Amino acid sequence: MPIRHNPSRDETTINAGLGVLSQRFGNRIETGLALRSQHAHTTTWLPNQPPDAVFCPRTTQEVQAVMAICNDHRMPVIPFGTGSSLEGHVNAPLGGLSIDFKDMNAILQVNSDDMDASVQPGVTRKALNTHLRDTGLFFSVDPGADASLGGMAATGASGTNAVRYGTMKDNVLALKAVLPSGELVTTAARARKTSAGYDLTRLMVGSEGTLGVITELTLRLRGIPEAVSAATCSFPSVSAACHTVIQTIQYGLPVARIELLDAVQVRAVNAYSRLRLPETPLLLVEFHGSAAGGGRTGRNLWTDRRRTGWHGLCLYHKGRGTHPIVAGTP
Repeated sequence: MPIRHNPSRDETTINAGLGVLSQRFGNRIETGLALRSQHAHTTTWLPNQPPDAVFCPRTTQEVQAVMAICNDHRMPVIPFGTGSSLEGHVNAPLGGLSIDFKDMNAILQVNSDDMDASVQPGVTRKALNTHLRDTGLFFSVDPGADASLGGMAATGASGTNAVRYGTMKDNVLALKAVLPSGELVTTAARARKTSAGYDLTRLMVGSEGTLGVITELTLRLRGIPEAVSAATCSFPSVSAACHTVIQTIQYGLPVARIELLDAVQVRAVNAYSRLRLPETPLLLVEFHGSAAGGGRTGRNLWTDRRRTGWHGLCLYHKGRGTHPIVAGTP
């Protein structure tokens, strides 16, 4: 798509700001069109709206310096993680500076006993879980893409695991953020129990870069479940599928993920992956719990299926072949 020029830009102040930034950081302030366009891509109907420059900080102090300069020259700032957002968060309609956190990608500390970890914003969720593989812990928020944890916090990411483990608002214990003035704020400590006060952490999570730029996160970790089972469940209508989800959660079944596909989506999945799923509304469900509980979960699902109008069910243990625990049609 063509790059649009926004007439409300203040060219004089932005150029002055770029000059000061270049004096401070030299050729690390990059202005090539190809790189700028890569930092303003979007999968929405919005056109590509690139920033005037891109900068990759290495420390919190550099972020503070950049924010102070941009603030003095009224220059827009756009934090950039991995660019996996679907809503045009990284577009720069008024130009400005894109701050790319790819170089701030260190895992600072893992506290296995306390089940938390401190990371820089450029760490991706897959990189963190790979680092945690020998600890028996994992980070539970899974938005689908291998997004950066800073970006996930800034956008309040969720995903299919949210039904059991919550969204980013439930899994960020504390963070450090640089305010527009260049000041650094720490929103909380690692302690789970705190006295009364403003919940600045939840205020920053989901603020999409409008209140400050996140430079460090302390995250809640979870124990890797002993057993993971999955189910595909077809329904005669979307209403029946939704009613089943409500009952499943009310009954206290250990549901970790739930995803709903309508008939059109199932038809597309069949065409793309050459499957033979019934082309009716479908639930994809995953259960986390103990190995002994898998059979009980299957029996409970088999009973509930008849009550709520399910007309197809297969429940499998991940990593144990494709032998169904429960299978059949009513």
